[in-house]
Amino acid sequence: MSDLGGGSWLELVQRRWAIAALAELQRTGGCKFVTLVHGVGAGRSSVREALDRLIELGLAEPNPGYGHPLRPEYLVAARGVRVAEGCAGVWEAARRVGATEVAFQKWTLPMVLALAEGTLRYGELSVALAPITPRALSLALRRAERAGLVERSAAGGFPPATYYRLTEGSLGLVEPLSELVRAWGSSTRFDASRPGVVASGGGSAGLGLD
Repeated sequence: MSDLGGGSWLELVQRRWAIAALAELQRTGGCKFVTLVHGVGAGRSSVREALDRLIELGLAEPNPGYGHPLRPEYLVAARGVRVAEGCAGVWEAARRVGATEVAFQKWTLPMVLALAEGTLRYGELSVALAPITPRALSLALRRAERAGLVERSAAGGFPPATYYRLTEGSLGLVEPLSELVRAWGSSTRFDASRPGVVASGGGSAGLGLD
């Protein structure tokens, strides 16, 4: 498993509300910015950052025909259609488990996907999520535990070992998230000449880190 290469699906979690914003654009068939902010349920500046990143990645675009009051201001780009469908599945799954506030923090979804492969010790999880820092991992685990997505157990021995696994409730995120990773791998081929956008590899196992 490699680090966070620019061509990875993890580009989507670099901005907290990017998945939600793309899902909302897919649901509405395109919309005005104010409608997008309302649908995502986050602050204007946060949604703007997410939207700008989606445009940089070629997944969303301003509507070239915008101007009429009934025309949407932003649309899902052609190359983002399958990814948007995957985002919609993850967004809906997070809503069902009541975890939208935590699920779209930077490391939560990557953690869910790593733990989908089974129970992991802290050190194993750190390797799976490289280059995450110890502080970021501890904070992410704490938030996920409080949200009921991850549970912790301790084993005896010296030194004692701490294990983490998904809760029954968070298992509902795994298949939509896996589908999003597959959609990213099959649908996104980015032009390395564009700033901030690099060539994407195909789908891969685990976290999809190519």
